[in-house]
Amino acid sequence: GDDAHGGAVFSGDTLFVAGCGRFFEGDAADMLRAMDRIAAELGDDTLVFCGHEYTASNLRFAASVDAENVAVQEARAWADSKLKVGEFTVPSTLRGEKAYNPFMRTRAAAIQAATRKSEPREVMAQLREMKNSFRG
Repeated sequence: GDDAHGGAVFSGDTLFVAGCGRFFEGDAADMLRAMDRIAAELGDDTLVFCGHEYTASNLRFAASVDAENVAVQEARAWADSKLKVGEFTVPSTLRGEKAYNPFMRTRAAAIQAATRKSEPREVMAQLREMKNSFRG
């Protein structure tokens, strides 16, 4: 839903700017449920405060699996400019995460093509494996 008042979510090690946490205490199905719940229950203007500043790396990965996504390209330019002058990229907005975070876009054709999976849980699992070994 769209919440005119915004609000905030402190996502800890679950949702990061353009990424998600590793599956230490759960699996792909658990992470998919968490992402779907965040997307369904919080408004697009919700500020997302995550536990770590992994934005640049996460956006490089997002570009590797969603190269044609203009939102990813714009977010990379924004993040690079912020980090270059010593500023933080946290918080983001839920609207932004829905546009450029591949872990929130498991039903998008581009992400499914990159993972060669179509079922969202399998897409999530494959994305996490790809991110775990990503060196970009």
